[in-house]
Amino acid sequence: MQLFFFLLIYPLLWLISILPFRLLYALSDGIYLLVYHVVGYRKRVVRRNLELAFPEKTKQERLTIEKKSYRHLCDMFLEMIKTMSISQAEIERRFTFANLDLYLDFEKKGKDIALMCAHYASYEWVISMNSKITFRGYAIYKQIANKYFDKLVRDIRSKFKAALITTKETRSVIQSNKEKGVLGVYGFASDQAPRLSKAQHWTNFMGIYSPIHTGAETLAKKYDMNLVFLRVRKVKRGFYEATFEALAENPQQIPDFQISEEFMKRVEKQIKEAPEFYLWTHKRWKTEGKLKA
Repeated sequence: MQLFFFLLIYPLLWLISILPFRLLYALSDGIYLLVYHVVGYRKRVVRRNLELAFPEKTKQERLTIEKKSYRHLCDMFLEMIKTMSISQAEIERRFTFANLDLYLDFEKKGKDIALMCAHYASYEWVISMNSKITFRGYAIYKQIANKYFDKLVRDIRSKFKAALITTKETRSVIQSNKEKGVLGVYGFASDQAPRLSKAQHWTNFMGIYSPIHTGAETLAKKYDMNLVFLRVRKVKRGFYEATFEALAENPQQIPDFQISEEFMKRVEKQIKEAPEFYLWTHKRWKTEGKLKA
């Protein structure tokens, strides 16, 4: 059944991927009308997230953010499909790095790097950086249930010299690379909420007492990795600019959870600057208790 579904969908995905960007975004506009106005995909979750994150805004202001976020979501979904056929030159033209030298300076320190980012703007096209770096690039992701689509995603990333590793594989891959002397940069998108049963730390995020992921910090301390934050800005439709920011060096000397808290502060700042580019469709706050002043 998995193979049948893959064979059924794959030709459509390929046809979408070879569309010129002008037609790709025309299709995105049509999908937006279907997803937002007809299906109402996760609209209740998005609306509740925005109410929690921006209680000071009016209902109309939140509605404007909501609609813009769905338009961006549809764009990003099709951009992800476009990655199947996009050239290295084209993706580098559309996803640029403002200060690559800062990252390269971290490589010169001779330590593995934990690259932390949010589900914000475009996190799919970060793979374009692999043509500009010397470390082996790894993107940590949640494995897709359909093994054929999972292989497709892995193959697409490998085209841009990026290796995908599942969350379950991360520790063993880092350990193996350490033993072999292979230096790597590991991409963590750590802003979504962990399962409550696995939450190790809680902090104030967007004014809400929230559990946060601490895995990147834990691994960085265990394997003595430097940490870098990647801030991504949407310049205009189909174009993004990323900026590297030093997050922590010598993490073993930093108090527990301080790095994770600092990461969430930077994500919060990014969201407040342009909230329409954040991924609001996931239930980010499983509890709704505000931090007391």
